[in-house]
Amino acid sequence: MLTIHDKKVQELEERSTEIRRDLIKMLTNAGSGHSAGPLDLTEIFVSLYFHVMNHKPKQPKWKHRDRLYLSCGHVCPIQYTVMAHAGYFPKKELMTLRKLGSRLQGHPEYGALPGLENTSGPLGNGSSQACGSAYSLRMDGSRSHVYCVMSDGELQEGITWESAMFAGKYRLNNMTWIIDRNNIQIDGNTEDIMPEEPLRDKFEAFNFHVMEVDGHNIRDLVDAIGQGHAVTEKPTVIIAHTIPGKGVPFMEYDFRWHGAPPGKLETETSPKKDKQMQVALNELRTLGGKIESEHE
Repeated sequence: MLTIHDKKVQELEERSTEIRRDLIKMLTNAGSGHSAGPLDLTEIFVSLYFHVMNHKPKQPKWKHRDRLYLSCGHVCPIQYTVMAHAGYFPKKELMTLRKLGSRLQGHPEYGALPGLENTSGPLGNGSSQACGSAYSLRMDGSRSHVYCVMSDGELQEGITWESAMFAGKYRLNNMTWIIDRNNIQIDGNTEDIMPEEPLRDKFEAFNFHVMEVDGHNIRDLVDAIGQGHAVTEKPTVIIAHTIPGKGVPFMEYDFRWHGAPPGKLETETSPKKDKQMQVALNELRTLGGKIESEHE
């Protein structure tokens, strides 16, 4: 059973704050990109890369590694940032996000960076990629586990449910889907655009083991992943309830920050564009108990 101790939880919370700060800086520097999803997925990616997954950044093709498939490719800034902190490539490269010739494009490209398992742009495709990986690993007798991080908005894509049907039929117990249930997409709230509830019932109907957690609670998240590993007869999906834009109050819950970086959008509750990065960094100073200089 996967476990986590208090000291490790605190360490991962502090790392999450550091990574959110790097996210704000890189998105502002890029001048384009998505803010809400990367910020709300931070604890999930930090937990996976720094506690849950079996992987070796210096040996990215290690045969026995766990695999992470990102389905909602537009949130790749969080994956890039966490991978850099984990040692897959230099952190200074984060400032090349979305630049011409950069390895860090707006959607991840397989082969561009060590450790990326898939190309992800068309929404929904990551679920089928993860299913194929899990199925082939099981055929090979591998003990590696497959994770797939998905957005709730992309559940409106039909391929997701084709993949779910496949996973349920073949009882892919070596696979865990994690749904970022932040309730927003580019045009508004998911339940206004295309209602998805009752989400738990839908996945249970496809023969998934379903759990729901606070996606910002590292202990509960790790416990849920561990419980999923103990389920031997079906795949697992974790519906992680998150706050879009987590950690930056003027972004939180506002779907307009889905596809906008600091400095490119001004709302009735936000600072002026030229102040947004510094305000966001200041607001992140005490998350996870981490205090940093305002003049760095």
